[in-house]
Amino acid sequence: MNGVMVLSSLSDQIEKYLNKLLGKYEGQVEIKRNQLANEFDCAPSQINYVLDTRFTSEKGYIVESQRGGGGYIRIIKVAMDSIDENLQQIIANLDQPLSQREAYGIISRLEEHDIITEREKYLLEVALHRQVLGIELPERDYLRSRILQAALEVILKLEGED
Repeated sequence: MNGVMVLSSLSDQIEKYLNKLLGKYEGQVEIKRNQLANEFDCAPSQINYVLDTRFTSEKGYIVESQRGGGGYIRIIKVAMDSIDENLQQIIANLDQPLSQREAYGIISRLEEHDIITEREKYLLEVALHRQVLGIELPERDYLRSRILQAALEVILKLEGED
């Protein structure tokens, strides 16, 4: 149990460090995976874990990587310029199964950009939780995707009326 807390803490530290760099360098940073792993005294796989779970496309990031001796990682924070265009793009990508983690990432990003309120965020998260949906995979992920798609279509419609 204690080891999990250390890993979580390390992941939090790496995430915080990368977000600080993104803020400093206007939403785009390029780093060497091994150099970052050395800086945090961890395995490169820990860096991969943080990138795979904390810097996802659902949360508004593009992560590019090149492996090998001169390999690098480029992280780009994607700005939400047009609410309508972003909602349409998210809706278009919801024609496939959606995990709870992915759904929560999308919802958090919408709340961060003031597209939905904190209350709406919590309502959507509860509605899309695996226990509330109460069916087995893979149907649950398809249902979650359809529910979120329908909710975002309503939000898009209401945005257009403002």
